[in-house]
Amino acid sequence: MAGFLGTAIEYYEFGVYGYLAVVISPLFFPSGSSVTSLLSALAVWGTSFFVRPVGGVILGRLGDRHGRRRILMLTVVGMGGATALTGALPTYSSVGLLAPMLLLSCRLAQGFFAGGELSGAAAFATESAPTGKRSFYGGFVPMGAAVGGGFAALVCSGTWLAFDSDAMSEWAWRLPFLMAVPLIVVSLIIRARIDETPLFEQAQKHNEVAQSPIADLFRNHKKAVFQVIGLSCPQAAGYWVGIVFMYLYLVQAVGYDKQNALWMVAGVSILAGISTPFAGILSDRLGRRMSFVVGYLGYAILVLPAMMLMATGKNAAVMAAMLLLVAPFPFVQAAGCTAYAEMFPTSVRYTGTALATNVGTILGGGLSPFLATWINEVTGSDLAAGILLITAAILGLATALTLKETAYSDMK
Repeated sequence: MAGFLGTAIEYYEFGVYGYLAVVISPLFFPSGSSVTSLLSALAVWGTSFFVRPVGGVILGRLGDRHGRRRILMLTVVGMGGATALTGALPTYSSVGLLAPMLLLSCRLAQGFFAGGELSGAAAFATESAPTGKRSFYGGFVPMGAAVGGGFAALVCSGTWLAFDSDAMSEWAWRLPFLMAVPLIVVSLIIRARIDETPLFEQAQKHNEVAQSPIADLFRNHKKAVFQVIGLSCPQAAGYWVGIVFMYLYLVQAVGYDKQNALWMVAGVSILAGISTPFAGILSDRLGRRMSFVVGYLGYAILVLPAMMLMATGKNAAVMAAMLLLVAPFPFVQAAGCTAYAEMFPTSVRYTGTALATNVGTILGGGLSPFLATWINEVTGSDLAAGILLITAAILGLATALTLKETAYSDMK
């Protein structure tokens, strides 16, 4: 629950910003072109990804030296606080250029603390789980990502349902961001009651805690760093392109009703999240490499047919397309969060996973929605996002084939 809730908050905030981008973009970036305003909002959204490695390195180093529990308390407050502050910001009509600057500051703060959340939660879950069940327990961390994103879609859809377009533009857009406050409180209550992981306590007892995790990481574990980057980039693309950007595609390119689109996104996201621990059971039995191969091959094969189904605009076809897009999600997520932690020793696990996964997330998540929107606008091709996801999936497949299987051995 501790890992699940923190990751849920992280992806709830990113989801809310993504789903409300079409509403808040003209409020913070007024322009004669709706596409220009949206690109500006997505660019600011992307900046939070670029600061994630900085947060990952700093928070990961602290986590490797002083323990996972304390840092996970800090990350949930930092992420949630930045989210809530976003809902209290003045808009361009009130303070001019200060408004987008404040929005950027909140995004940077959110990205900094998010840089230490998912990797820390994954390290915590896998270090606390027995051999042979690590991916099952670790699967609850990415389950938080899917459920948090799905909850964001539900909240945004409910807000649109409750208020008209004028109210949404004037003040109601703030409500989903402010919903982060109760999520912080619940997560803090749970994380305050957890113990440090047995593996870290053992490392402390035997004086095996790294004094310089970064130096140790690049001295002894460079291959693992690049492997995790190669796997986490398409993992991020599968979520941000396959779910969040496809919402924008449905609304803007297809002309689909945005409320219906949000309901569908919410449903398939929560379904994918609930499936992730069960995919983790398969990963524990079949191995991490097989899970990655199934997941990335699924993305490469399914994304273009799914987009073609979406283009019809028919409800049944759109739902079928969304189900196709999230089908590979549980396999990649359950294997990923566990495999990354398994690839590093306890002394540098937090730092290694945080640095590598955040670099991968920049490439697969921070840039993809912006690039897909821009390429669509320049080329007129509505399939740009699909091509990006296929390219990322091929990278993931190639990297998975270089992995040493880690599912069946004890963590050190």
